[in-house]
Amino acid sequence: MKDRKVGPFALFFMLLLWCFVVFGPIYFLLCKPIPDYMVDDKEVSPWKGVITLWDYPRVDIENGSRYGWINGKIKAFEKANPGVYIELVPIDFKSGPIQLETAISTGEVPDIAPVAADYAIVSKQLLEPVDRFLSREELDDYKTQAITAVRHEGKAWGFPWMMTTYTMILNNDLFREKGVEIPRDGNWTYDEFVNALKALTFDRDNDGKKDCYGFNSFIDTYAYNLWGILLADGAEIFDEDYLIYRFDDDRARKGLQRLVDLKQLHQVTPSNFGENTEDQAWLTFYRDKAIAVYPAGTWTVNTLNRIRQQGAGFEFSVANYPIGEKGLPVSVSANVSAYGIFKQEDQSKLEMCVKFLKFITDEKSQKELHRLGVFPVKKSAGNIYENDPMMSTIEKSLPYTQNLPRHPYWMTIDGILQSQIRQAVLGKKTVEDAITDAKLKIEAFLEMKKKENGK
Repeated sequence: MKDRKVGPFALFFMLLLWCFVVFGPIYFLLCKPIPDYMVDDKEVSPWKGVITLWDYPRVDIENGSRYGWINGKIKAFEKANPGVYIELVPIDFKSGPIQLETAISTGEVPDIAPVAADYAIVSKQLLEPVDRFLSREELDDYKTQAITAVRHEGKAWGFPWMMTTYTMILNNDLFREKGVEIPRDGNWTYDEFVNALKALTFDRDNDGKKDCYGFNSFIDTYAYNLWGILLADGAEIFDEDYLIYRFDDDRARKGLQRLVDLKQLHQVTPSNFGENTEDQAWLTFYRDKAIAVYPAGTWTVNTLNRIRQQGAGFEFSVANYPIGEKGLPVSVSANVSAYGIFKQEDQSKLEMCVKFLKFITDEKSQKELHRLGVFPVKKSAGNIYENDPMMSTIEKSLPYTQNLPRHPYWMTIDGILQSQIRQAVLGKKTVEDAITDAKLKIEAFLEMKKKENGK
């Protein structure tokens, strides 16, 4: 019987069958579909859900909205991250700190809030430390003043996003009308300051009553528009190394006396200075045009520019606080604003919060801060006010801005101090009594807190 020859096609199919028998089981074992219940969603897809953000208003010059800038950032982030929603809860500067304190006491905190430079919150370790999310290059990009504001016990507790300060806004029209020279370099001594205010306090309509004043402002909690005068002679509020109260020496008395004298001695303020509200004081300056010098936050520059563009307003400029015995202009402010993330149970949600905060503090966002009248915290943003001499002048004063005392009970201490300052300005207490009473009340409060904490 002759051997049958195997054709090439038959040989091919035989080899194919052999491969299937040998390798088929291995293939199906390795490539077997994984049941849905075995899939780790955290590994396969990014986190989705709602992130709550509490934030303060910042007027945006592009649209006049108090939340226009941050809302724009939220929309862009949500578009780039489908399934992630940022719920913005507006809070205001007056009641916001109290709302946050209440939220902390009840455990109903937001995911993100501008609290990472707030020592009272940071010291309680309520926030997520964020060092592990920041590369060395990212850390080095922060200006020293900015990253220092969020550091505590060697860790960074949030993402700085802007810096601001208080400055003196001058009504150039009034200065020109009375022939008073505007400080050319933005600096003046306290005596030069007072002499200018006296010349700028006058009866414009000759009815026997003063209707234009050299100076106006207001006194309120969480407002530090007058502290550049109070600390001009070198006074300190606290020795922060040991949390020892210091606003009780001759430098403090002199600073408070300077402020009191503006109303009681020199009479360069409206009669209701010390008991007026912020809105009332602001209206006398921008609407009535009856005030020559008004201390305010840097946001006012954008606001006044917008008013002028609308055909109202007046020509204005800026100057530093008057120089006292310290020899340098001083201002006090919560000058670094930084977002912090409250403690999170879900690691993936935490990472999404970080992603959002990196997005709104990136170089592009930093370069847009001119819309809010504030300053970048990152070196890479460069000089965003290169073509704005007024804001450039203010930016040069940032190194002279003292941040708020890093004290766990600053909110209460601030309230005590502001109350005593008001009573001195109104003539209800002498400077000596106001300084003494403030110290006694603050020390009594701190002693009470020590007993409560068992120390």
